[in-house]
Amino acid sequence: MPSADSVYDYVVVGAGPAGCLLANRLSADPSCRVLLLEAGGRDNYPWIHIPVGYLYCIGNPRTDWCFKTEAQPGLGGRSLGYPRGKVLGGCSSINGMIYMRGQAADYDHWAEQGNQGWAWKDVLPLFKASENHFAGASEHHGGSGEWRVERQRYSWPILDAFRDAAEQSGIAKVDDFNTGDNQGCGYFQVNQRSGVRWNASKAFLRPIEHRPNLTVLTGVQVDQVLLNNTRARAVKAFWQGAWHEFGARREIILCAGAVGSPGILQRSGIGPRKLLENLGIAVRHDMPGVGGNLQDHLQLRLIYQIRNTRTLNQMANSLWGKMGMGLRYLYDRSGPLAMAPSQLGAFVRSSPEQATPNLQYHVQPLSLERFGEPLHPFPAFTASVCNLRPASRGRIDIGGADMNSAPLIDPNYLSDPQDLRVAADAIRLTRRIVQAPALAAFAPQEYLPGPALQTEQALFEAAGRIGTTIFHPVGTCRMGNGALDVVDNQLRVHGIPGLRVADASIMPQITSGNTCSPTLMIAEKAAELILKGAPTQTYLNQDAIPTP
Repeated sequence: MPSADSVYDYVVVGAGPAGCLLANRLSADPSCRVLLLEAGGRDNYPWIHIPVGYLYCIGNPRTDWCFKTEAQPGLGGRSLGYPRGKVLGGCSSINGMIYMRGQAADYDHWAEQGNQGWAWKDVLPLFKASENHFAGASEHHGGSGEWRVERQRYSWPILDAFRDAAEQSGIAKVDDFNTGDNQGCGYFQVNQRSGVRWNASKAFLRPIEHRPNLTVLTGVQVDQVLLNNTRARAVKAFWQGAWHEFGARREIILCAGAVGSPGILQRSGIGPRKLLENLGIAVRHDMPGVGGNLQDHLQLRLIYQIRNTRTLNQMANSLWGKMGMGLRYLYDRSGPLAMAPSQLGAFVRSSPEQATPNLQYHVQPLSLERFGEPLHPFPAFTASVCNLRPASRGRIDIGGADMNSAPLIDPNYLSDPQDLRVAADAIRLTRRIVQAPALAAFAPQEYLPGPALQTEQALFEAAGRIGTTIFHPVGTCRMGNGALDVVDNQLRVHGIPGLRVADASIMPQITSGNTCSPTLMIAEKAAELILKGAPTQTYLNQDAIPTP
């Protein structure tokens, strides 16, 4: 059991996807002592592991930080819930389980901005390194990694029909979204193993729990990074009712995510001078970019009431339906309880001017008014569509010097006129797909936002009313060499030796798809960079031992 003066070679903050993978890779060297700190508890809550259980994990303080955004002018003044995982596995324990890398062009663009080593040709091997694809190793997939990728185990006639309708609308059918070009319509591959959620804790921590050089602590809330002059030497954290310092001889790596990592930096005195001074925090390193560049995927949920088929709505609103779903899952881990939140996807261009797809669809055989509310009593499907490359930028800042102060999360949704135009185009495209002959047998009727809304301005306003986060915040510790960039292309915090950030917060631009697997890739890259540059001597940072 660590004591108040515990010292390690590496201290990793946050046991989400990035932290779990990084702790695995760094502790593979038995001569390195690695400490992994997680604010949440262990991932032993049963609903984590049943795929449909995300409904009981999001918004649950046992597994979710339960953040909220600031009121959003672009959303009619609404404040949104902003789920972030607070449990071993982080967001991989509560997310939609979709395995999605994004587009090759995403990473090539990062490299073109001066981030050498981050082009698609550089990162594809990193994706493959951790991947355990159901079809085995191939040109685009890995077969011997820890991150299990499988086909889904249940299908719905309404989703097959939507896929046919998309094809009739000019959107080709595809079987694999992860080859670098994700254009087309198909079924998502998911991070499950035999109908059970496969989170980062199962993948990267459980197989190595026996390593004597790895310590994993839960219930540890990190307040700040402590510096000796400008060098990171330890973290200050609250654990088991007392304050502790955990020292790092070599490096501290923040993997606390797009909300947590900038918050730790700011409480450490690393951030915008004006913000820190206003909060009474001593400025150790003026970095105006910490907390800026926030990007997120805003989804627009279009709901269609249908006939002549069953959806999850009827099954979930019937006692017999619930019993049947439960028994089927107990029998062979299939059926609706094995569903990812979204089964069918599509990647398309909102207009011919787009070089690559800039819209992503998540199509679901269910509907509800708001997340957390019961499913509708009538059969329906939801076609959620999000702008993959929003022009709007927001910020995340700490709300006070106390680590328990709620963060100020301002995604600034739909603040850029480009995003409003893309939203209107997305609604029109969805309507065109739904009018295709393949869906005619189901007589779809638009329930939300409503067929009466036709003008450009009406669609702008509708986007503000129905838009909600799809839980992909990134970019708040941006990688690059500009005045507002926080880390360099080796993920080292500018001006602070011994400190790196390795999570979704370093993305210069958001990837064109779900962000969990790109975050794992970032951690794989971080491990490669750290181990390649690790010193030959055992003790690099003699100031790591915390002062009394």
